Amino acid sequence: MRFILSNASSRAAVQTQGGELVSFQDQSGAEYIWEGNPAFWSGQNPILFPIVGSLKNNRINIGGTFFEMARHGFARHREFTLIERGDDFAVLELCETPETLARYPFSFVLRVRHQLIENGFSTSFIIKNSGETPMPFCIGAHTAIRCPLLPGEPFEDYQLAFDQPEDADTLLLTPEGLIRAGKTEPMLSGGKIDLDYSTFQRLDTLIFQELHSRHVTLRNKKIGRGLSLDFHQFPMIAFWTKPGAPFLCMEPWHGCAALDSESGLFRDKPYVMELAPGMEKELSYSFTLL
Repeated sequence: MRFILSNASSRAAVQTQGGELVSFQDQSGAEYIWEGNPAFWSGQNPILFPIVGSLKNNRINIGGTFFEMARHGFARHREFTLIERGDDFAVLELCETPETLARYPFSFVLRVRHQLIENGFSTSFIIKNSGETPMPFCIGAHTAIRCPLLPGEPFEDYQLAFDQPEDADTLLLTPEGLIRAGKTEPMLSGGKIDLDYSTFQRLDTLIFQELHSRHVTLRNKKIGRGLSLDFHQFPMIAFWTKPGAPFLCMEPWHGCAALDSESGLFRDKPYVMELAPGMEKELSYSFTLL
């Protein structure tokens, strides 16, 4: 099912499949979310839970037992339940099922709140351990923004600009999508990256950790149009596209793909969180139009 949200300045669509916000339009009707054309990539704004990225051999060790799980986890393929809705917000919920317990042996409640804000939208993840044992998890977003935003604009006219001076390396991936331990490449100097498809052809994904910045802006260098992502509650930020595709995924992460050297234990994954029984954690990010 799909629901429409609106306020004085914008309009959005939220769907129960995957719990995603799949459209965001400004007052003029201009669309900012990628439409999910399978010619390039059928995704739009998937929720990454309870893992982010790929596992070694697609499996994870939890309490001495190995469980298989595909890249980015299962939440993006599940049907959420709408539990609350207003004119400008919707709250969707996902709980464990026999199918999820076969891959992730924990009882949980994942609530996702999509909220229109002034000139933008926010998404909040509220994760609760509803079971009786400590629950490890990772979570992230994978929001695909149309880039270029206007017909006829070159992708190369766009730039990523962080709100603080940055001098950082990108983490590097193996062909299997694992992070190469100890291997990085200089990428972010002065806090700006000029977009070029050749970068993604070579590296696939740009992945940064523990930056000083709290915001990153995607904008057209010539006319200034774009939007800003507030990711301050997430220790990692990633960017991905397919060469030639008219979108850029802007991805705040709390967790990431397995390191090619890691043990395979869930609790050893980078930036994994753990909730005691009955406890919950909330993380939010937001996009604001320039």
